[in-house]
Amino acid sequence: MSAAGYVGRFAPSPTGPLHAGSLVAALASWLDARAHGGRWLVRIEDVDVPRCVEGADRTILQQLADCGLSADEAPIYQSRRSALYQRALEMLVEYRQAYACACSRKDIEAELQRLGRDKPRHGELVYPGTCRPERGGLHGKPARAWRLQVVPGTLLWNDRRLGPQAQDVEAEVGDFVLQRADGWFAYQLAVVVDDGVQGVTHIVRGADLADNTARQILLQSALGLPRPRYLHTPLVLGPNGEKLSKQNGAQALDTRDPLAALNAAAGVLGLQVSGGTVGDWLAAATRQWSERWGPTGKIPG
Repeated sequence: MSAAGYVGRFAPSPTGPLHAGSLVAALASWLDARAHGGRWLVRIEDVDVPRCVEGADRTILQQLADCGLSADEAPIYQSRRSALYQRALEMLVEYRQAYACACSRKDIEAELQRLGRDKPRHGELVYPGTCRPERGGLHGKPARAWRLQVVPGTLLWNDRRLGPQAQDVEAEVGDFVLQRADGWFAYQLAVVVDDGVQGVTHIVRGADLADNTARQILLQSALGLPRPRYLHTPLVLGPNGEKLSKQNGAQALDTRDPLAALNAAAGVLGLQVSGGTVGDWLAAATRQWSERWGPTGKIPG
């Protein structure tokens, strides 16, 4: 991958302001783009409209600006791109790679219990394929959602930091949702379509999202899109040892002292940076990142 062809992105959900963990992912993706001489985009992932907080997008963009993390294009909003996701879904249905599903969560729980497979995975139920066309489809019930029909077998991919990864999506996740029962498009479909349309070549994000990667690669293949390269960053943990998140009470990122916020994020990434101004600090951080993860760094990027 030539430096000129590099496109990276940071894609926050506006369910609240950025917190310390969010800045780690934002900084890493910005540094990776700058180290490769590429472009860095910001995408507001507000496809799950009911969970979004009014004004959170503006707060996030201001927090990024305070830390000197400037994007190379105006941000895009997923909530304004439903037509793109609808066309992608229609294509998958036309080529029989997606199907309608009538199952409620209660239905799925009952079927998994009947099969003796009722143990959730990361809080998610492994869909048993009840509404697959070859198993009778909707069984006379109205459609609730649309799912990707997952191909069997173990999918292999490589993470630039975590190394070789493998997942049997059919066995570990099942056919996953593309459009929800409430009509909103699912995260997996929206993110893959947007990465494809925006030409994203490198994805740098938190390690909590690594588990999504195999599903997204399957969707990329089904839609005829190229596979980006991935790097999943370390997580910031809360006092209870769990990932710091808005759901467990993470405090909004304080950017009144941007250098303090950047230094804290850099420490999580294994960087020790000094600089009297935000611009000087980011330049020094970019050089350090390039030595480790850049195109000529010790670790292939």
